[in-house]
Amino acid sequence: MTRVVSLVPSLTEAVAVTLPGALVGATDWCSHPAGLDVVRVGGTKNPQTGKVAALGPDLVIANEEENRAADLDALRATGVEVLVTEVRDVPQAFRELARVLSACGAATRPRWLDEAEAAWSAPPAPGYRTTAVVPVWRRPWMVLGRDTFAGDVLARLGVDHLYARHAERYPRVPVEELRAAAPGLVVLPDEPYRFTAGDGPDAFPRLPCALVSGRHLTWYGPSLAEAPRVLGRALRAARR
Repeated sequence: MTRVVSLVPSLTEAVAVTLPGALVGATDWCSHPAGLDVVRVGGTKNPQTGKVAALGPDLVIANEEENRAADLDALRATGVEVLVTEVRDVPQAFRELARVLSACGAATRPRWLDEAEAAWSAPPAPGYRTTAVVPVWRRPWMVLGRDTFAGDVLARLGVDHLYARHAERYPRVPVEELRAAAPGLVVLPDEPYRFTAGDGPDAFPRLPCALVSGRHLTWYGPSLAEAPRVLGRALRAARR
């Protein structure tokens, strides 16, 4: 069996549920599936490259946004093969997942991947379309900008975020400007910043706020199968 170290939480979940036993290492942030018993190798931005190499992996899986090029180069210098994904929209997520799982030794396409593609094949409900700002950090405030996976997820659910054409992918925007943009909705995920009912909506008085699962908004893995339903429910509830 291929020995795999994953430096991306969503890819960790995808490999773990498809190829039990293939993963020998994962980051400290790899929280799914629950009870995953592998060696922890640090964070996505600061993995312990020596510890990764010592595990003797046949393959390390990474992502061009979540992991730093210098760390991946350091791993390659030890002779480790590194597969780097790029995921900017939902269709690309499905292609990259299939590529990763094949590289990790999957002989057939997993059922959950077919179910996820089917879940995303339906268009948003007729007449449901709104605008949003989508903070991903506070202190300083940062929001979704151009060319992001999460932005494409929301667009496919009828939510157009207002900074989709910004020059930066995750621009810093003062909260006063976010309020003045008068979005139809403020979408507040619980990761990477953990927005909660008491930390986030307070900054946007008189604007409807949707507290959503960051895993369903930003992860590309088995959670994609239920993401349209889970996110759609939270978005609709916030607009009532």
